[in-house]
Order: sequence, then C-alpha cells, then structure tokens
Amino acid sequence: MMEYSHKQLFSPFSLSLALFVLLLSGKMGIQAEARVHRHHHYEKLFIFGDSYVDTGNSRKDISNSWKVPYGMTFPQKPAGRWSDGRVLTDYVAQFLGLKSPLPYEFRKEAPPQYLKYGMNFAYGGSGVFKTLAPYPNMTTQINFLEQLIEEKVFTLSDLSKSVALVSVAGNDYRYYLANNGTAEGIPSFIASVVNQTIINLIRLQKLGVKKIVVDALQPLGCLPEVTVANSFQHCNSTANNLAVFSNNLLNQSVTKLNQEAKDHSTFVILDLYKSFLSVLNNPPASNTTNLLKLCCAGVSSEYFCSNVDENNVKKYVVCENVQAAFFWDTFHPTQAGWKAVYNNLQTNDLRRLKY
Repeated sequence: MMEYSHKQLFSPFSLSLALFVLLLSGKMGIQAEARVHRHHHYEKLFIFGDSYVDTGNSRKDISNSWKVPYGMTFPQKPAGRWSDGRVLTDYVAQFLGLKSPLPYEFRKEAPPQYLKYGMNFAYGGSGVFKTLAPYPNMTTQINFLEQLIEEKVFTLSDLSKSVALVSVAGNDYRYYLANNGTAEGIPSFIASVVNQTIINLIRLQKLGVKKIVVDALQPLGCLPEVTVANSFQHCNSTANNLAVFSNNLLNQSVTKLNQEAKDHSTFVILDLYKSFLSVLNNPPASNTTNLLKLCCAGVSSEYFCSNVDENNVKKYVVCENVQAAFFWDTFHPTQAGWKAVYNNLQTNDLRRLKY
C-alpha cells in the first residue's frame, strides 16, 4: 500500500472508525539471492497485487518506496520495494529456485534475458477494485499479462511451467472507508472483494498457469497504523476479526476451486495471518524489541518514513537495529520480518508448491 498524507485519509474520520480501517498495505537488475530447488520444476513466476509484492513498479515521482531510507538493507539504496530490503516476492522466488522477476514497468528497457524468470505486475497501493492509488487494479494487471502473451513475449508453454503469486492485502478496504463506507457495510464489501479475487484466480488458471498462490490477509489489527492508538502495546481485535472473516471466505472459495480442479491442488493459500502472528507472538528470547512498533517513523503525525523538509532535513527516524524489527513502516514488514514470515511459510503452505 502506498502511504498518503493523514490529511487525505484520516481527517474525515473519527478515531473509532479509523480503527476499522483495513490498512496494509522493493528495478531492473535488482535480484534476491536464489537457492536452487530444482525439484520444483517451475521456470517462471508471475506477480499480481500490491505493495507486499511490488518490487519496483510504483512511480518514482510519487512513491515513498523510491526514497531514502527504503532499500537501506537491500540493495543499500531505494529500489521500489516497500521495505528496508527484500519483500514477499523475493522469498517466494527464492523458494522456487528463481530470481525475482522483472517489474513490468522495466520491460521495454530490459534485455530479453531479464524475462527468463517471469514478470512482476504488482503496484503498491493497488487493489482488486479501484483504490486511491493511480495504479492498475488486479484485473488490469492480468490484462497486461494477456497482452504480453498475444505479443509472444510469453508462451502457453511458459505458463504451464509457472507459478502466479497474488497479493490482496487490504487496499480495497482503505479506499472503501475513504469514500464514506461504513463499518456496518464492511462484511458485504469484503465478500465482494473475495468474489472478485476468485474470478481473478480462475482467469489465471484458464490462461494456463500451473500453480496459483494467493495470500490471506495479514492480522490488520497488528499493523502499526492501528496499534499506534494504544502505544503499540497490543493488536486491535476488531480489525483482526475483519481479517479473519475475509480469510474464512477466501478459504471456503479456494477449497471449492481445488475440489473442481483436475489435480485438486492448483490453488494455494499463503496464510499470512497465521504466519505474522506466529512471528509476533514468538520472538527470539534475545530480542527485546517491541515487534508491534514500526522501525521507520515520522517525527510527528504529519510525516511518514522518507519525508524531508524544504532543506532536505529528515522528518523521520529509523530504529537502531532494523534487523530486530518486524515492521518497517506503518504497513509493511522489514526484510527481517519478511524472512521470519517466509521461514514459517516454508514449513507449511509453501510446501504445497512442490510437484
């Protein structure tokens, strides 16, 4: 998810309604270290969604992900990832024995060999439907893939040996509330988001993608944007319950899709809700850091991580030990946070990607 000024989003809302906000949410040549797992036999990875998986599509002129201190851990400079370093895409690619695929925005300037590992169509701030971000929603992102297939950039053979990673991390709900949506209407809207997500998954299946992975909502009530209201002391149960409601609907729908699929395992859910909580509730004994607190924070409620004044003086502070922090900014995990989540997913949901 992209970050917008508080004046844009929160001034119309009371604090109580803001607690219902389902917030979440890193260029060519920037690749995660890949470990080869040849037993997977997947050759390409296609990414769709938002900032949890965006590795450089968001516009440099308006995106915080292209500003210091984003990317300070990897690759030691801003590179379009919404973190201090690697994000979920990088770790899923690593699991598959691939390098992170090229962001769609760099397709025209990249040599052909950069298409070897697939393509990333995700944009920070986008959603299943229209959102506040000036970016293509997921339907349009899939249109981009279809266009590349028509242009023979990717073939049906490529798709038959590929994995699609789909991230739906809460931007639709942010837009819903920013446009006078009510707390009472959220359950119905969540159902519409899940239904459209399923339509998108089926569309990818019909294009010939071998395996389709979709993430469940993270515990929205544990995001720093929400826990700041109680000094980062505990998660908000109301927001978490909304995530659970969404995830239950998604699980029911994906179970039905797999029952109808030929191999009964075409669709895989990455349970970010369970994985996030597992990490947050079981930190290493040596780590005394408050994992609910963000590492990069604005010096006041008017500023976000990366903001500077007219004299380029920082309006943010970065924690002393980013490696010990779980959350990077108000919505996104640190590289260390994503790695911990990945380690949990490796022994659970990701195992279902093996042939």
